[in-house]
Amino acid sequence: MCLLLNITLQDQLHSHNHSSSISVMANNGSSYRMSAFPVTVFSHLLAVSIATLVLYWLLKLREGVAFTSHVKIQIFNLHPLLTLLGFIIYSGEAIITYKGIPATRQALKLIHLVLHLLALFAGILGICAVFKFHNELKIAHAYTLHSWTGLSTICLFGLQLLLGFVTFLFPGAKSGTRARFAPWHIFTGVVVFFMAIVTAETGLMEVFMFKKLYRGQEALVVNFIGLLVLVFGISVGLIVVLPLKRI
Repeated sequence: MCLLLNITLQDQLHSHNHSSSISVMANNGSSYRMSAFPVTVFSHLLAVSIATLVLYWLLKLREGVAFTSHVKIQIFNLHPLLTLLGFIIYSGEAIITYKGIPATRQALKLIHLVLHLLALFAGILGICAVFKFHNELKIAHAYTLHSWTGLSTICLFGLQLLLGFVTFLFPGAKSGTRARFAPWHIFTGVVVFFMAIVTAETGLMEVFMFKKLYRGQEALVVNFIGLLVLVFGISVGLIVVLPLKRI
């Protein structure tokens, strides 16, 4: 009888210790939860860094930019400038709007829309610039992976913007429809954004190889732009999945 009582007490003590361990682990796990707010600050700094490096690269290390010029490379330079600003920076900032700006829901919707419209406008101008450059130098169009992913990205970007506008803004769908469509809108937006990241990286690699940079100041700048674009894309994806909890 004493033996049975001793075994029972030992089992209860073991069960209590196991429950306490689980509780401690759960409490410790909660300390590892991150907030989206500090990551948004980091993303803004990355966006400024990318824009600064791109401007330094095209205006200082190359011949500058122009839509019409006898120096044809100036026309081409509009392409990386506008597409990086549009599809990477403006688009990325639009995605993190809801977790990066303290404002009302309607104001956030408007900012989200305006940034995406700026991204689409800049991207279209950038693509027009490279087509103009190819036409004037009699170069074939859309024969690389970069151009294929780029054209696919801008088409999906425009479709995503149109569907989002008619569903959430005007004329606007019913609340139930909006609720069902919202996860797909977010998912598709992230997919299109990462397609833009892939397009940017392949485009920078093309410039690197076609110009045979290999080493030197311009090579370092182009590589750093590529790395910052990649980190910016990762940070935007992280912000999407993290909860908002401002410090």
